[in-house]
Amino acid sequence: MKRESVLQLLILAATAALGYFFWESTKVTIVTVGDTAPDFEVRTESGLTLTRSQFGGKVLVVNFWATWCPPCVEEIPSLEQFHKMFKDSGVVVLGISVDKNEAKYKNFLKRFNVSFATARDPEATIPVSFGTWRYPETYVINREGKVVQKIISNANFTDESMIRFIKSLL
Repeated sequence: MKRESVLQLLILAATAALGYFFWESTKVTIVTVGDTAPDFEVRTESGLTLTRSQFGGKVLVVNFWATWCPPCVEEIPSLEQFHKMFKDSGVVVLGISVDKNEAKYKNFLKRFNVSFATARDPEATIPVSFGTWRYPETYVINREGKVVQKIISNANFTDESMIRFIKSLL
């Protein structure tokens, strides 16, 4: 009898915990096209402190990535080329890495000659504010701060349709 009561109590506790976790998971914000992008503050590798609101009047491409993510590695060359194509046209590329290992992160930047603004967010605070949990994930934010495109997984940023889309925002 006692064993049965303990078992029922454990089942009740497990059910309550599961219900709590389900309730908490519904509170996660997932940023989608049409939403105002969350504001954030990040310190880049070059020492600049940037916020989302500083990019008024420019198109902002925020790319969340990690060195240990094969699709991220695959897309970096096209993102770098994209940055070079648009850097003087009112488009800012900002890469935010969730790498915990700073040395691996810095070696990656050197290896791929990354010239766009980058920052490391090892606690993934900024990606979480966007609702990002898979990498890479990219948000194109227009001049008014609205998300106009969300790309989940890797992309070819030099694809003609991507270039046309970005030019349409300028």
